[in-house]
Amino acid sequence: MYLKFKIVFVLFLAAFTLQSNAQQDPQYTNYMFNTLSVNSAYAGSRGHLSVTALHRTQWVGIEGAPQTQSLTVESPIGNNLGLGVAIVNDKLGPSREIYLDGNLSYTIRLNNKSRLSFGLKAGARLLNVDLFDGFQTNADVSSINNRFLPTVGAGMYWRNDKTYIGISVPNFLTKEHFDRDSFNSNTFEVSAERLHYFLIAGKVFDLSDSVKFKPAFLGKFVVGAPAIVDLSANFMLYDKFRIGAAYRWDDSFSGLIGLQLTPKLLLGYAYDLTTTRLGDFNSGTHEIMLRFELLTKEKQLKSPRFF
Repeated sequence: MYLKFKIVFVLFLAAFTLQSNAQQDPQYTNYMFNTLSVNSAYAGSRGHLSVTALHRTQWVGIEGAPQTQSLTVESPIGNNLGLGVAIVNDKLGPSREIYLDGNLSYTIRLNNKSRLSFGLKAGARLLNVDLFDGFQTNADVSSINNRFLPTVGAGMYWRNDKTYIGISVPNFLTKEHFDRDSFNSNTFEVSAERLHYFLIAGKVFDLSDSVKFKPAFLGKFVVGAPAIVDLSANFMLYDKFRIGAAYRWDDSFSGLIGLQLTPKLLLGYAYDLTTTRLGDFNSGTHEIMLRFELLTKEKQLKSPRFF
């Protein structure tokens, strides 16, 4: 009985925060280094093969809290085309979703310095819900096993050497899926996916020969829910070390660090400190990121890309 009460209490707390933030898709603190996850038009924009792996453990200390792993691979496949693949494993309480998406971009050169890319995404989700014995559940939900949910999205991404801005809709289809907001009751429900709109922007400033500064922005807008806004500021020192801070509106403060281990390999870490009432019950969120880039002799960079 105590265990069941503990699980229900934890899920209620999670629901309170998730409902206030309207979180249906996974979220990342290292979004500025994981752009393909929110905008398909980013595919191939780095000019070479790039592989990014990320692991996020949210709200450490709370049983059933979100855990997310993602792997993205993207590369140009011609003068104007880019191709990317994203795999995400997202687990929260009794639900688990696996995302598999393919991304294709087409880029137009506007002038010598700026380019505009258009992206399309197509893929699928597999949804599983493994409810605990003894809960009062909806009969339809209790049998969810590998439910197939198609996804179709699109994006636009403009950039030059120092600035970028993009807008995207990760999924136009409003198929039913597991509703995270139903955790605050004894029944677990399937509800319609809401349309998500993402706006990203950032700019790099050269403060000196050895110091670069990049503020960045990510806005998530969901129909019928409050906007989620992420603000970040990062410094790159001597093209080797990155340090910064971020703020997710009405949710958390974050610290970020990164180390360019080699010209091809970047290691990053972020820690989130929750500012909502849920912060009384967890010790924060950890996120680790590793990015590998296949740089040929013809495409060696003078300095690491900051976006």
